[in-house]
Amino acid sequence: MMAANEKVLYVGKAKNLRQRLGSYFNKNQSNPRIASMLKKVLDIQITLTETEADALLLESNLIKQYKTPYNILLRDDKSYPYIYLSSQQDYPQLRFQRGKTLKQGQYFGSYVSAYAVRETLNLLYKLFQLRSCEDSVFTNRSRPCLQYQIKRCSAPCTQQISKPAYQQQVQYSTAFLEGKSQFVIDQLVQQMEKAAQAYAFEQAAIYRDQIKSLRRISQQQYIQSGHANSDIIALSYQQGMACIHLLSMRHGQNRGGKNFFPKLPQFELNESEILSAFISQYYLNHQPPKEILIQIPIVNPSVLEALLSQLAGYKVALKDKLRGNRLQWLIMAKKNAVYALEVKLNAKAHTQTRIYALKEELNLSYLPKRLECFDISHTMGEATVASCVVFTREGAAKQEYRRFNIHNITAGDDYAAMRQVLQRRFKGIADNNAAAISKQPDLVFIDGGKGQVQQALDVMDELNITHIDIIGIAKGEGRKAGLETLIINRGKSRKNLDEHSPALHLIQAIRDESHRFAINAHRHKRHKSRLSSPLQQIKGLGVKRRQVLLKQFGGIQALSRASIEEIAKVKGISLSLAEGVYQALQHSDKA
Repeated sequence: MMAANEKVLYVGKAKNLRQRLGSYFNKNQSNPRIASMLKKVLDIQITLTETEADALLLESNLIKQYKTPYNILLRDDKSYPYIYLSSQQDYPQLRFQRGKTLKQGQYFGSYVSAYAVRETLNLLYKLFQLRSCEDSVFTNRSRPCLQYQIKRCSAPCTQQISKPAYQQQVQYSTAFLEGKSQFVIDQLVQQMEKAAQAYAFEQAAIYRDQIKSLRRISQQQYIQSGHANSDIIALSYQQGMACIHLLSMRHGQNRGGKNFFPKLPQFELNESEILSAFISQYYLNHQPPKEILIQIPIVNPSVLEALLSQLAGYKVALKDKLRGNRLQWLIMAKKNAVYALEVKLNAKAHTQTRIYALKEELNLSYLPKRLECFDISHTMGEATVASCVVFTREGAAKQEYRRFNIHNITAGDDYAAMRQVLQRRFKGIADNNAAAISKQPDLVFIDGGKGQVQQALDVMDELNITHIDIIGIAKGEGRKAGLETLIINRGKSRKNLDEHSPALHLIQAIRDESHRFAINAHRHKRHKSRLSSPLQQIKGLGVKRRQVLLKQFGGIQALSRASIEEIAKVKGISLSLAEGVYQALQHSDKA
């Protein structure tokens, strides 16, 4: 869940996202922490994972990375465990590993459960009998240890097993840890059945638990060498829209992904061109890793690799022929891209359906392309702000939203505020400004009753703008959703839509978004004004002089009641500066 400026507020996981999110956005939300968070949420980003274990690991990584304020932050910074298989010896060591992965070899993990890792290691020692001892112990043994006696090790330290035979066991262990473990499970199933048939139920239960551990440990992220630093880029392209999902792997851990929806030209493009354009533009502002994995070949990859290498200061490789672990990463990124694009297309289709319904309900002669809604927010006249939100046939166009600070009106005069914001918004259209005309709306909604609508109509008449329809949204009894009244036909008619009408749902969405945007802007302005002093705006009045004034009068309130002559008596304050202080404080009191 994200706030303004893409600040991450909270990271969570769920099997059923619809149900989980529904629990947050319940109208009867009683948890004050969640209620506080939801006021700040502007966007929700979703990443799909293959398993619950992957989701748990990703959640932990993102919480540590972003230090999210609404998550419980673990302070012990305990790292996740790995299984380590050394590679530099003739007889590799297999052992539990936690912490930095610096030694040469293969690292399998990271895993959610340390208990499951140790159980699996015990199983591996039973099945393949690889050594677990440290190199210093291994090189100084003269006879087999206890592990050999209980058949947990093949005692390579005293050459009880040949090098080829030991290497074969290493290969079996590696295959098992890479997920090719079905043959091991089959063996355990057979042994469990034999034990059950012999009425050795305790032994059968042990085999059953081993199979469970195998199933659990197979939910893993496999890391070759433990230092994977890659970006995985997948594309989904349909119906003239594209979604690019960029998945980041750093130091072998999934750092999460992000969806991008590039604006495409009107003519048809192929996927290779879209990927190439995205990579070249994205990494102009982001440090590329040494390895970028892509789903399809692109045209002239060597040219792009040379550019990225020059930007990074080291060799960067683009790879599209993938196998094993890297292929699984790409498949996961592709699933996320497909999912995100489907959500986007469904939202677009849903919005278009609502716009068609709006056209029918209001008997419009055109299908609106751009809809705008205006709202005013203030607290008893303080920090008045107006909002303008924009919806197109694709949904909310948040990059087009605008805030207007309202000045020089009587505090609390909503009519004057609405009049001012509309004059500022549509003056460019009246002046035939090309940029303003290119973004003119077909339909304007006013959050308010007949009085606010009349202000909008007066402004449009003054600016000689007759081709934009104005519709007011008057709140129903008790402000209950579904009882809104629309003020149409230049304020002459009223219309109520059925509470299940898609057109009304669109109007409610636009109105609510305008209201939210206005309130957030007002709160920000009010907070900022309360943290600042009117003395800071006075030219020639520095920090030291402000401190002297406040100390002499005992605070800003006493200073605001002082006369010009009294202010001028303070050391270092001239008469002209005193007049400036007096005027600034009087103006501040009126505001």
